[in-house]
Amino acid sequence: MDHSKEMVRLAYEALSDKKGEDIRIIDISQVSVLADYFIIANGSSENQVKALVDNVEEYLHKGGYEVKQREGQGLGNWVLLDFGDLIVHVFDRENRLFYDLERIWSDGRTVEIDSL
Repeated sequence: MDHSKEMVRLAYEALSDKKGEDIRIIDISQVSVLADYFIIANGSSENQVKALVDNVEEYLHKGGYEVKQREGQGLGNWVLLDFGDLIVHVFDRENRLFYDLERIWSDGRTVEIDSL
């Protein structure tokens, strides 16, 4: 199994498990060297954002993947987790609308979890 797709599945499951909202997967492999995939999700509160982030890290750690870089952990309004081939963005609702990463990365291809 392609390890980047496995990471996406694990992260998606972790976000779903903690009721992450509007989870989007964007395949950026053809438009960027940063990663193969972005996952973007949001929580309804600072506490939920933190719970989502913790759950993603736990699921991927159990799968044998370690976070390479983490940004925004103490803020609770936007946390970035870089796993190499996968970058996970977890926002609060307001910041997700403000930064609008889906528009910025619209050259990427949105994919459904079932197609991976």
